[in-house]
Amino acid sequence: MEIVTAKVKIATPYIEEIFHHLRGEPFVKFLESEKYTRFCQWKNLELNIQLTMNDFSVHRIIGRGGFGEVYGCRKADTGKMYAMKCLDKKRIKMKQGETLALNERTMLSLVSTGIDCPFIVCMTYAFHTTDKLCFILDLMNGGDLHYHLSQHGVFNESEMKFYAAEVILGLEHMHKRYIVYRDLKPANILLDENGHIRISDLGLACDFSKKKPHASVGTHGYMAPEVLSKGTPYDSSADWFSFGCMLYKLLKGHSPFRQHKTKDKHEIDRMTLTMNVELPESFSKELRNLLESLLHRDVDKRLGCRGRG
Repeated sequence: MEIVTAKVKIATPYIEEIFHHLRGEPFVKFLESEKYTRFCQWKNLELNIQLTMNDFSVHRIIGRGGFGEVYGCRKADTGKMYAMKCLDKKRIKMKQGETLALNERTMLSLVSTGIDCPFIVCMTYAFHTTDKLCFILDLMNGGDLHYHLSQHGVFNESEMKFYAAEVILGLEHMHKRYIVYRDLKPANILLDENGHIRISDLGLACDFSKKKPHASVGTHGYMAPEVLSKGTPYDSSADWFSFGCMLYKLLKGHSPFRQHKTKDKHEIDRMTLTMNVELPESFSKELRNLLESLLHRDVDKRLGCRGRG
């Protein structure tokens, strides 16, 4: 399957409508206008405004992580609701997570500056207190795809196509900024109140504009072979392999390399490096073609890595 054909196959009427709008003359004129320049200047200023905890009313906890909690919050002057991710400085220091925390702040700034991507959880403000680092993010209150998978069972092809199209746009937004995400999985795909997705948690994302990463980081069962091969440099290619693994899980309920519900990480990694994925006959021909192209171990033959996006 050619790349263009694959994208058309997974596109939805909603996404086609977006593409039609983006190609339209009024939008192109807006990008070239002084209004757009001022908008970009304001977004850059907004990210650097000095705020404190007093600028927000903080509500209940909506999530927990290794370094802290995520709260619902409301900005006092506008009344707008956000998610406030608070990282505990003591916990960061105890777990030697300073690099991770600073990296997440940098990656959020890179994806949030300029044209906001509607399919990534972006950052509007950032500040710190004596004991916390605080990121003010888009509020997502529709759960994540892992939750919906566990509650409602596997997705059908039509449902998968819709989410796949939006994830592709989110990944391309990162890749155009030379960011490889490295942690694509259903648990990191959040839904808004209208059912649209946003990619969240950029803690493992990495800038490859000057130097390609070679660290083996990510979630077992979703990591690409080149990520598992220690010392091998890689770029955005890793995300397209993970994308294939995630689509398979949405359709079958488990990673293609996690057979019989094994939790042995070494076995999962071994199968990722050596096993050819057998796709069910129940999958359509187009779907099998798509997954085979995404799950190719050879980077040069993998869909998304052939030089044309």
